[in-house]
Amino acid sequence: MPYHVTSEGIMQLFGLFGPVLSSKIMTENGKSKGFGFLEMEDDEQAQKAIKILDGSPIADRNIVVKPAETQEDLSPAQPPKKLHKRPRTFQSLWQKQ
Repeated sequence: MPYHVTSEGIMQLFGLFGPVLSSKIMTENGKSKGFGFLEMEDDEQAQKAIKILDGSPIADRNIVVKPAETQEDLSPAQPPKKLHKRPRTFQSLWQKQ
């Protein structure tokens, strides 16, 4: 989605289809990452919004609207990323060379 779109703007847009419970635009260092999450009160209204809004233009970009994936939705072919148990430091990287 366009980087200037706010949580309030998304709530207004999806509010045309039914009550919106929450909206969150993901940011990094105060700037939009170009995606977000929205929760609607009614699943049927949410599905209608997805069907109608997916691929529709907002400003200079076509938006992608789809249900959020949960951990259970991820295929076994895509194992979760492994996290380091302890953070690497500059010193530990230097010693490996």
